[in-house]
Amino acid sequence: MKRLVPQKLKNIYHLFQAILANIRYGFPTRKMKTIGITGTDGKTTTCQMVAKILEEAGKKVAMASTINFRINGEEEKNLSHFTTLSAFAVQKFARRAVDAGCEYLVLETSSHSLDQYRVWGVDYKTAVITNVTREHLDYHQTMEKYRQAKARLFKKVQVAIVNLDMEKPEEYFDRGAGNILGYGLKIQNPKLQISNKCKIQNQKFKTVIAQNIELGIDKSAFSVGDQKFILNLIGDFNIENALAAISVGVSENIDLATCARALEKITGVPGRMEYVPNGRGLNILVDFALTPIALEKLYSVLLKIKKPEARIIAVFGSCGERDRGKRPIMGAVVSKYADFVIVTDDEPYHENPVQIINEIFYGVIGQRMADEIPNQDPNKKIEGENCWRITGRREAIRKALEIAKPEDIIAVTGMGAEESMIVGDEKIPWNDRQVILEELKKIK
Repeated sequence: MKRLVPQKLKNIYHLFQAILANIRYGFPTRKMKTIGITGTDGKTTTCQMVAKILEEAGKKVAMASTINFRINGEEEKNLSHFTTLSAFAVQKFARRAVDAGCEYLVLETSSHSLDQYRVWGVDYKTAVITNVTREHLDYHQTMEKYRQAKARLFKKVQVAIVNLDMEKPEEYFDRGAGNILGYGLKIQNPKLQISNKCKIQNQKFKTVIAQNIELGIDKSAFSVGDQKFILNLIGDFNIENALAAISVGVSENIDLATCARALEKITGVPGRMEYVPNGRGLNILVDFALTPIALEKLYSVLLKIKKPEARIIAVFGSCGERDRGKRPIMGAVVSKYADFVIVTDDEPYHENPVQIINEIFYGVIGQRMADEIPNQDPNKKIEGENCWRITGRREAIRKALEIAKPEDIIAVTGMGAEESMIVGDEKIPWNDRQVILEELKKIK
């Protein structure tokens, strides 16, 4: 029945709730410097990095992200499956942060929460955007509307921090912020390239650009100016996340040496390129990647860092009741990089999991339907030889472990650090990392 209610009417309800929540808790974000982080991919990792930099600088910090909440170092898991909670939950958390003496609130902010006014009344000082790629079109309908929803974060902020390597970064510069920071891996002279596209002549503009990039199997390194940074995280996308966090540090007058110390202390982010230890010589990774671009970035990195004899084994699915159009695209992306592809369940919600798997699998094997044998094109996968459809995520993970050899890379993506899986109206206990460890024990 709730699906029959127009979203505009729901949004009026959310706005009313947000107004009440702000009044109830005394507009708490006005008493802190609130940093909003949005984007399709990288938000959660960037939140952890920003909080760590602020803490290293001696600040009292609260943080709310997809995976966890933290107030002055005290941490608890986010079990809600929501990036940004309800208006009352957000304001209640902010009130707790104020009462704990926090100077900063780092708030991961979704496009849904912006569109639905759930963060109405949040007094953002700084807005950060990591990227905008295809996602949530089941809700926003078009990429233009999706981008517009993200842009709402940038209204009335003092500082705008934008990834220069993303598509149309200029859309987020010309929103009224007095200070603008652009960061990136590829732009050599970003101010020259964007100065004619947006009105930044009367605003302060700085760039934070990575140089001397080094990618390894378990670390990454780069420089900003004369300062070298070492990350215990792999992938150039994590360097992008680090640059966003460094930009926040720069905007708060935190020196680069402090930023470097903070980032090197991060040994990992749960469910984000998380390594699963094992005694079989396998490189098993759990990651939240659930968009075509995120998968492209992940697997392109794995291809670069794997040993020549190693193979890549992919285990993934797609969430139900979400953008169906991305499913075959995801399948095609993974098929391009992985030697073996196992398509399985993610969180189906009320959708038929077999249908979801088949829609992804169409992209894996190419132009023919998923239950047909493809032609002899060597670039296509053939079911039963190097790709499989397996209902039951545990069974899919078991299959990957059974076919893996030492040095192989197994990437289990889509659920990250989630502690449950939603099937219909049930929330079933689930954690990819824990299931992998359980299945490893069963293999002799």
